[in-house]
Amino acid sequence: MVKDAYRILVIDDRPDNVYYLQSRLQAEKFLVLTAFSGPEGIEKAKAEKPDLILLDIMMPGMDGYEVCKILTNDEDTKDIPIILVTAKVDGRDVAEGLRVGAFDYIKKPFDKMELIARVNSALRYSEMKKKAIQHEKYQIFEATVFTANHEIKQPLTIMSLAVNAIKRELQKQDLNKELISEKLNYIEEGIKKITNVLNKLNAIKHTEGKEEYDKEKDVRMVSFDDLKKEIFDS
Repeated sequence: MVKDAYRILVIDDRPDNVYYLQSRLQAEKFLVLTAFSGPEGIEKAKAEKPDLILLDIMMPGMDGYEVCKILTNDEDTKDIPIILVTAKVDGRDVAEGLRVGAFDYIKKPFDKMELIARVNSALRYSEMKKKAIQHEKYQIFEATVFTANHEIKQPLTIMSLAVNAIKRELQKQDLNKELISEKLNYIEEGIKKITNVLNKLNAIKHTEGKEEYDKEKDVRMVSFDDLKKEIFDS
């Protein structure tokens, strides 16, 4: 059984179907949102970001296929699994539903055990997919940080050598302005390179939290302020 508090959006133009599904799902401790038309369902899906959508196919105006296609092609809702609920279950209907992005089908009239089993299956799949995507993001981020660390250390080394050279030159009575200017150019170029690397890091969408941990993966997540400090201190 999946955890409590999953939110399921039911989209159906027939109130009796909506209330039947709502009753069954609430009995299993799910939070149910409802919509009675395709456009209303799309609006609620975008606003509420439910964990799962149960979508009727046969609706006037905008049918379930069109709603499904819109939601699965929208950046905000594309990862929400959709189960089509309908009496139409021949091969062509199933193929059309899968073509527009549906995760699964449930046939009317509903069998309670099958309904809950398919809902739980879709939710488990969604959780696994989210974890896989998140893990991939962490791997990409880790590789990016490793590369950035290398790219920053090289100009820092050159800048440090340039500063030391300038210090030595300033101790002389006759200053070599040409040498100082050359070393300052090295420092200026190093600043540009480091700034460019940090800008790339800041462009990555990542957690804002200061110190959080994924207990299953034991992945450490840090804010960019902490990351920059770690890079410069290394």
